[in-house]
Amino acid sequence: MEYSQSLKKNHEFRRLYARGKSAVSPILVLYCRKNGRGVNRIGITVGGKVGNAVKRNWIRRRLRECYRVNEARFAVGYDLVLVARVRTGFAKYQQMEEHLLRLAGRLGLLKQEGV
Repeated sequence: MEYSQSLKKNHEFRRLYARGKSAVSPILVLYCRKNGRGVNRIGITVGGKVGNAVKRNWIRRRLRECYRVNEARFAVGYDLVLVARVRTGFAKYQQMEEHLLRLAGRLGLLKQEGV
């Protein structure tokens, strides 16, 4: 990912949950907060209710790819956390991508097309 780094530390996730803005869809929850850096940092969580480890990793890879393909459309300087809900396990890639972009648009994370 050219413009992004990974969020890995638990306290960074907790800070986003507590102080960040969020948007919800039936298959995803997206949390965001400005980070004051020149890069986005992204974290992806998939809970145990979604399925076994193979299924959770499959979902994590799909969500990371959804973000990577559309990374240039996202404004820079944010921490993002994607939380997969149970329905994500039954969603197709196109649905995941569509929901991610819709939530990002709702939070004002997408760059203006003409700029």
